[in-house]
Amino acid sequence: MAGMFGLPENVEYCTRCAMSNQKPNSSIEYQNTSANRDTMALDDDGICAACHYADTKGGIDWGVREEKLIALLDQYRRSDGRYDVVVPVSGGKDSIYAAHLLKYRYGMNPLTVTWAPHIYRDEGWRNLHKMIDAGFDNILYTPNGKVHRQLTKLAFVNLLHPFQPFVFGQKNVGPRISIQYDIPLVMYGESNVEYGDPVASDDDLMTEEYFSLEPELDDIYLGGVSARDLINDHGLSLNDLKPYFPIHPQELRKEETKVHYLGYYMNWDPQECYYYSVEHCGFETSEERNEGTFSKYSELDDKLIPLSFYCMHVKFGIGRAMYDAVQEVRNNKITREESVALINKFDGEYPARWLNELLEYMDITKTEFDTVVDRFRPPHLWEQVDGAWKLKQPPV
Repeated sequence: MAGMFGLPENVEYCTRCAMSNQKPNSSIEYQNTSANRDTMALDDDGICAACHYADTKGGIDWGVREEKLIALLDQYRRSDGRYDVVVPVSGGKDSIYAAHLLKYRYGMNPLTVTWAPHIYRDEGWRNLHKMIDAGFDNILYTPNGKVHRQLTKLAFVNLLHPFQPFVFGQKNVGPRISIQYDIPLVMYGESNVEYGDPVASDDDLMTEEYFSLEPELDDIYLGGVSARDLINDHGLSLNDLKPYFPIHPQELRKEETKVHYLGYYMNWDPQECYYYSVEHCGFETSEERNEGTFSKYSELDDKLIPLSFYCMHVKFGIGRAMYDAVQEVRNNKITREESVALINKFDGEYPARWLNELLEYMDITKTEFDTVVDRFRPPHLWEQVDGAWKLKQPPV
């Protein structure tokens, strides 16, 4: 039986890491209308796809993978002073790691590019500039603030996915800069297969449908609304929406842009990325743990991130602490028992720290916010106990 959003009615948790079977796989955001989602599979032993991939990584010859990386980079390497790889960066530990390795270990000449967050955190802004000061050129693309706020509000109200406008930009900005600056190679960090997408998707190339599509106004949805309706009913123009649109496949073919995952070629470990970025770029953490989790070093760039993870917890029963904890289990940093304890302590924490600022950003009231949130609670996941919402089946 399928519940709300097509989620499995029977809630199960991975017997190895404690990830929930409610976790949605990556999807094509341009087709996101809050319809049913494919979810991460657990096998007959209750082990999730991400844990199986972690096992697979143990059998990979990473020396051979590195040889493939060097051969790939040699195809695109330039000696005339022009940039030879585009590296999308947020200023976070993973993108700093990717950019720094490509330049200083492998001798590439990267152009880093950043799609601006909704509202910068101080630590995120400083970390981005610490990366730049460590020897990188950077393009910061900041979208039209009025349009971005409007799309963020629509994504929240229609999808409970306020982070969606950033996702559009993050996926598009690398390939778009590749075309504009004649740099055919784009290199992102880790692949989503690290987090439970089907292992069959373990490839060095990002699937083009995530960022490329013929721009038909009736087929592209932003904030759960078709582009045509955004223009006809919401006062937006084609110029307003263009930065969020997928890239036309013909443009990609003309430039021969290819988007790769560095994580395919390297044994990706988020904690090791953190240590590396501290050593080489002076990366700084938050002074206090991030809302909704126990960590201090992940996703420090945007004040909207805790609210986004809170919405995810409401919609799927999976929050930031779960994502952080299960990854630590797979990388042999903590045990499953520790993972469960951390999840039950921190997951779903109300995002109070910047909530007033975010409500003003989206132009909604606190009452409207809570009403929208509760509308998206799947009844097979949630129940009210003494006036408070509780998960029916928390991890054990």
